[in-house]
Amino acid sequence: MRTLNQPKEGDYSAFFSTYIKLVSGNNYEEQLLNQVDELLKFFQAKGSDWAEKAYAEGKWTPKEVLGHVIDTERIMTFRALCFARGERSSLPGFDQDPYVLNARFGQAPIEYLLEDFQAQRRALLSMIRILPEESLDFIGQASGNPITPRALFWIIPGHFMHHMNILKERY
Repeated sequence: MRTLNQPKEGDYSAFFSTYIKLVSGNNYEEQLLNQVDELLKFFQAKGSDWAEKAYAEGKWTPKEVLGHVIDTERIMTFRALCFARGERSSLPGFDQDPYVLNARFGQAPIEYLLEDFQAQRRALLSMIRILPEESLDFIGQASGNPITPRALFWIIPGHFMHHMNILKERY
């Protein structure tokens, strides 16, 4: 895979800087694959009952956190595809809470969610490999803000790290 350099300031809104700053280096593919391994080992070490319990009232369970990560990666990947293909329409934002509620991740076996996460990551890497280099810096509009496919791709591992840190610290 070619090197996927990090986005520059201005390629994304300030909201996403929290996620992008969590990621270092330029070996994007290695980072994504290492995160898959990290997640699998983490969940396997905990056992299935652990994934069913929230750390506090009103918080998501680990299965719901994982489902949210998968949904978010799909949305970011879709946005990146749209903008890389030259989409000029503004794409809407999404409210994560109804997504998690309506997905009913708690009813899905954890094995399915882990497989789904792996499949999403494989699809993401496959898509990036065939995108023309110049399309990574096309500017689109999502949630009312300008953003590039490159930035969307880098938000993905940062968003994952944010939620893995929460899983490790609070669950």
